Amino acid sequence: MAPVTAVGEEMHALVERLYPLCRSITGDGVRATLEIVGEYVPLRLHEVPTGTQVLDWTVPQEWNIRDAYIADSTGHRVVDFTASSLHVLGYSVPVARTMPLTELRAHLHTLPDQPSLVPYRTSYYTPRWGFCLAQETLDALPDGDYEVRIDSTLADGHLTYAEHVIPGQVPDEVIVSCHVCHPSLANDNLAGVAVATFLARALARETPYYTYRFIYAPGTIGAITWLARNAERIEQVKHGLVLACAGDTGHLTYKQSRRGDAEIDRVLRYVLTASERPHRVDEFTPYGYDERQYCSPGFDLGVGSLSRTPYAGYPEYHTSADNPDFVSPEAMADTLAVCREAFAVLDRNRRYVNLSPYGEPQLGRRGLYDSLGGRSDAKQAQMAMLWVLSLSDGEHGLLDVAERSGLPFDTVAAAADALRGAGLIKA
Repeated sequence: MAPVTAVGEEMHALVERLYPLCRSITGDGVRATLEIVGEYVPLRLHEVPTGTQVLDWTVPQEWNIRDAYIADSTGHRVVDFTASSLHVLGYSVPVARTMPLTELRAHLHTLPDQPSLVPYRTSYYTPRWGFCLAQETLDALPDGDYEVRIDSTLADGHLTYAEHVIPGQVPDEVIVSCHVCHPSLANDNLAGVAVATFLARALARETPYYTYRFIYAPGTIGAITWLARNAERIEQVKHGLVLACAGDTGHLTYKQSRRGDAEIDRVLRYVLTASERPHRVDEFTPYGYDERQYCSPGFDLGVGSLSRTPYAGYPEYHTSADNPDFVSPEAMADTLAVCREAFAVLDRNRRYVNLSPYGEPQLGRRGLYDSLGGRSDAKQAQMAMLWVLSLSDGEHGLLDVAERSGLPFDTVAAAADALRGAGLIKA
């Protein structure tokens, strides 16, 4: 794993800042989150009205919450939303009642197998109300009456998502997607939000070949809304990556696109293997994060998913233990580094045509051998030129050259640049 870097500390600070906000699939918590992210990269916000048909779904009513608690007979809050946004069942309808514990229990959610932790639970599309608390807290509650209050609203409003676009040399796009609907959960998915944001900042300092579009949207309904609103231009999306669970200390995991052989799949497999990082590559399944929306058969985009420990693969998942202490600057910096390495390969992986394909062209006459003088990797660089010339048939890209030759991609790309400069190949 990469050492702690300044950027890792900055990403962790962003996670800590976003952590207290109560996010959901709609509402002011999402807007507040995007407002903070907008301090790091300029965002274009989209507000989609309640009732809008988006593919087979409908944008739901907007949910907002101001306060919620369970108080005992003395007025003491035994469960308090202001202490953690996880304490309320997401999308709870308003309630103001006094009831005995025996009746209240039907509305309480705990984790008996993890008795000290508070679970994350939601009820987006079925009107309910409820609280989440530690099993230890519930076990300590005496029988009696409790005041129950959820000061929330569920009304027509909007679904909010945002985009940040980095123009490239071509209009063909790479999308980077992360979800902004989870409340106080640091790894899932504030670490993904932080890595996406700092990846965008890094790419903005370069002149990328592709146009990069960063999508900050609520999970499932947000990605579906984005797809519905961009269906007519979806052919511009050539590659994509979903970022989630990007900050825990587990090994990196890449989940392939539905295609399995999309260019992004090959690039991530190559980069992870070449870097010698411990990692895992998983086959696509139609369950997980928003890669399943982008890869749905009607769109079938080449979009994979990069995480560290995947969803539901660590005991802290969807619990109060997924807090800022659970994610590390080192892990986020490492995830960011892999993204940058992968997109550097993707951006330069082009096909070329050999303009002198009959026999080996004389490289010395063109000064190409002289240009290698003094280089510690001169032999590698020479072999890279020969491999690029050999495979520049319009059918093979530079990643093909690197994989077949066993040479580093950077060396292969540098050889292609030199050969192109000498007029021996063209894109």
